[in-house]
Formats: sequence, structure tokens, C-alpha cells
Amino acid sequence: MIKLADRIKKINPSVTLAISAKAKKLKSEGKDVVNFSAGEPDFDTPDFIKDAAIEAIKSGFTKYTPTTGIADLKQLIVEKFKKDNSLNYLPEQIVVSSGAKHSIFNTILTVIERGDEAIIPSPYWVSYPEMVNLCEGEVKSIESDPKNNFKITPQQLKKAISSKTKLLILNTPSNPCGSVYSREELEQIAQICVSKKIFVISDEIYEKLTYDGLRHYSIGALNNDIYNLTVTVNGVSKAYSMTGWRIGYLGGSLKIVKAISDIQDHSTSNPTSISQKAAAAALSSDDSFTQNMCREFEKRRDYILMRLDKIKKISYVKPQGAFYIFCDISRCRMGSVEFASRLLDETFVALIPGKGFGKDDYVRISFATSQSQIEKGMDRMEDWINKNG
Repeated sequence: MIKLADRIKKINPSVTLAISAKAKKLKSEGKDVVNFSAGEPDFDTPDFIKDAAIEAIKSGFTKYTPTTGIADLKQLIVEKFKKDNSLNYLPEQIVVSSGAKHSIFNTILTVIERGDEAIIPSPYWVSYPEMVNLCEGEVKSIESDPKNNFKITPQQLKKAISSKTKLLILNTPSNPCGSVYSREELEQIAQICVSKKIFVISDEIYEKLTYDGLRHYSIGALNNDIYNLTVTVNGVSKAYSMTGWRIGYLGGSLKIVKAISDIQDHSTSNPTSISQKAAAAALSSDDSFTQNMCREFEKRRDYILMRLDKIKKISYVKPQGAFYIFCDISRCRMGSVEFASRLLDETFVALIPGKGFGKDDYVRISFATSQSQIEKGMDRMEDWINKNG
């Protein structure tokens, strides 16, 4: 009998990917599926980015690169961090990886040992706890309150910390809630982490998608003490609609970045050379593409919220960023998996159960799809809930 490693038993299958796969299957069978499950912008990658990749291929830039990324891309990341986030890193403090997810996993693998605790605010992105489990750490989730826009408070953080606490994973703007932490809130969190010497992974992949005039802040930029404890993670997937290009990056203290580099040396080596050239083109550009996309997302968000206001059995917290709405379905008298499965089977509308995010009485609606699809999907969902909810 073949015996797999015990760590595999701790991993839960991705509910997000299961629903997405089922929706794709139905669509391939000719069904008129409306996809509210997407975790990626529906905009195409801009042509100037594609052109940079094509030029890389034509010029023969198809070989191995340095493990942590090519020099020109790392320099652009340094400049981006300074301009957008007030973070001062050297190129040797940057690691380019195969997506922000890869950057996060490498960091968790670097700081978490067996028995170490990682604090994760709930609702959380589905992969955070599974990554901690793979690294044989222990997940301690903090239940955030929808009345506080699903953001944890300093009091909650203090209460959750134990002698085993090693890491806090912070996501702002957040998936699945769209929560955005203010500078004052981050300052309070930073003060606690510094006093307890807790590492912070600041996942800022949605930073350029904020609404209602809100500004994004990076916790690592607040002072030197929290800077040394923070690994700031970002990438080009959301801001430039480059999810399939698989380029993420991180910045951190020299000691932790050296360890992350060593891990990447012996696991994946460098991210794709061609994608690195494409990412360099993206980071060399102005933000006009992203700003236009963000304005369109805000319009879509507002339309869906207007439609949800008409459905009495659903409530929500208005998202401040990202492109998701986290909806409370507790009055519909079914769990999130049953809700999502039945909605897909009976109306061909796909959304994501909240169970994978730590909230089984919620579902996540993505507005990263066209206005016409949104209108069709909301018509179907409103009619279905009124009949079945």
C-alpha cells in the first residue's frame, strides 16, 4: 500500500476551484453560465504588455534567469514600492516568484515551524490556512465583525496572541470582503506586532483596486520596527489583468529574503523569463489602464449592491476594495455549499461558497465580469432566492 506524507491529510480541497471547474464544465456543454466566481479581472492584458512578451520571445530571452528575478524588473519593483507604498528596499531585498501565492507560501515556509501559530483574520482567503497546515504550523483565526467592515481590532489581536504566535497574515484590500484597513488601524496592529516580535505578511495584491476615494496603506512603511518584521507581497495579476502570467513579488528584510531566495533556489528556481519582461513593461507604465478598470469595477459594484438591496433575505457589507461582495445568506436556511451548488445547477449562476473562507453562512460574488452578465446573473439569482430562499 502506498503511504503519502501525513501533511497531505491536513489539506482541504479548494471549494473555490471546485465550483469554478463545475461552471467551466457546464459552459463547455453549451449551458448559458453566468460566472460570479472569478478571482481575476475580465479585462484582457494590455497590448503593450503582450508586445513586450512577444519581443522577449523573438529576441531569444527564453533561458534561465537569476532565481529571484532579472535586474531590471527588480529595480522597477524597488521604484514601485517607494513611489506607491513609501517602502525603501534594495534590489537584494526583492524576490520575484511565480505569482503572489508563491511569494506568500515561500514566506510562510521560511518563518513557520511545527507548532508555531499563524494568526489569520476570518473571513480569509482560502489558501492561507492550507499553506500554514502544509508547513506544519497551527492556524489561529480571529473572527472579524461585519459591523467593523470585517476588520480585526487591536483588542482581538492582543487576545489571540500566545507564546507560540509567530506570524500575522494581513490582507488589505481583502479577499473575500473587500475590507481596507486605515492608517490608524494599521498603526495599532503594528504596535502590537512589534511589542510581541510577530512577523507580518502583508498581502497587498488588490492595492490598486480601492473605491470611494479610499487610500491603501502598507503596514511595513509605518516605522523601522514593523518594516523589519514585515514581508510585503504584491504582483501584477490583479492591477494589470495578468493572472495567467504568474508573476508575484515580495520585499522584506535582508535576512528573511535571503532565506526565501534559498528556498526558491531549490524548488522552482526563476519565474518565467518571458513573463518577467511582460511584468517589467507593466510596472514601467502609468496607471491609466488600472485606473480605468478600477472605475468600471466601482460602477459594477454599485449596480450589484443596488440589486442586492431588493433581495430581503440577503445582506452584505459594502466592499471598499478588490472585486468581491461577501453576502450573508443565513436567512436563506441553507449552508453556503448547498446554496452555491443549487444556484449553479438550477440557474447556471456560479458564485463561491463562504465555507472555504471560514464563513458557511456567506457566499462571495465577484463583479469581475461584464455588466450584461451581471444584469443577467442578478435577475436569475433574485428570482431563485425569492422562490427558494
